[in-house]
Amino acid sequence: MAKKRIYLDWNATAPLLDEARDALVDALSLLGNPSSVHSEGRAARAMVEKARRQVAALVGAEPSHVTFTSCATEAANHVLTPDFRMGRAPLSVARLYVSAIEHPAIREGGRFDRERVTEIPVEASGVVDLKSLETLLASHPQDAGPPLIAIMLVNNETGIIQPVSEASAIVHAHGGLLVVDAVQAAGRIAIDMATLGADFLILSAHKIGGPKGAGALVSRGETLMPVPLIRGGGQEKGHRAGTENVAAIVGFGAAAHWMAEGLDERNAAIGALRDRLEGGMRASAPDVVIHGEAEKRVVNTCFFTLPELKAETGQIAFDLEGLALSAGAACSSGKVGQSHVLTAMGRDAKTGGLRISLGFSTTEDEIERAIEIFMRIAARRKVSGRAA
Repeated sequence: MAKKRIYLDWNATAPLLDEARDALVDALSLLGNPSSVHSEGRAARAMVEKARRQVAALVGAEPSHVTFTSCATEAANHVLTPDFRMGRAPLSVARLYVSAIEHPAIREGGRFDRERVTEIPVEASGVVDLKSLETLLASHPQDAGPPLIAIMLVNNETGIIQPVSEASAIVHAHGGLLVVDAVQAAGRIAIDMATLGADFLILSAHKIGGPKGAGALVSRGETLMPVPLIRGGGQEKGHRAGTENVAAIVGFGAAAHWMAEGLDERNAAIGALRDRLEGGMRASAPDVVIHGEAEKRVVNTCFFTLPELKAETGQIAFDLEGLALSAGAACSSGKVGQSHVLTAMGRDAKTGGLRISLGFSTTEDEIERAIEIFMRIAARRKVSGRAA
């Protein structure tokens, strides 16, 4: 009898929580459009607003400041724009500054022309270079309009927690606005928008055990908002047109509510499993490089390089052994390319890296089996970089 496959790619997508599935199925039975004023419509609206409160609570925000989108990428394209409104008055943002390790949804610059996007370097450790951020913003022409800065809270490849609060102080001292991609942080570390100093926060449902097809842009207030990306009706207070995906949003809310509970206990269990995994990896392959291990990381992520084993070859080898992991971000339709994160860190990115990410249902048996698989693959490496 074949052994059950091991899923260790939670940073790409988390398995759907039972609570989220149940909430989603219940919502599918609703007849009404949440914009309708009749009883059926009000019932749908009530479920959407409950989810809005649940998502807001996960990140310490006001429910009225949550705008639901179809995904985190849409939320990024919504907020990464030169065109904002301060109340009824237009506000033009002069330039976008993005850290070199941002997810491609951010690095592409949203609605900014490429010549108006500046990259913020990171240190060799994988942490955003705050001195460089200070230098860049000090030279920003204030009379051209405020700068918009995008710095993620947790890197999706290394799992390193970025110094967002410190960056926020620098950004606001120079009159800038801060966008924080919190997709990989939500449900893994405590998040409070006020403490972070974020002006905008980006979230994704399927990274926390909710369904695919829902995301959110969370704002610090309601006065300053980006010009809508999707125009039409007045849904989401006019910030995002289109009938809400009620079922996905309700599932998102249920997942956010579940994730907000028992964070410390969950992290302790997951962290112990990750430490056991990395210990087993080092024991069988002392030359393994675990990127960011000296920095503060979320407890579920291990991004590593096995010398002489290319990432794309390793990903296939692990998959054939029954273990699902990834080679960096799962955002390019299955393509495996050179890691821009390793490049930004000044590492040799030709070999690439492999990312193992755990979650709340990962078991000790799965980790022990993962170590055994790692041992076999590490043992049969060839100088050519192919797994035998």
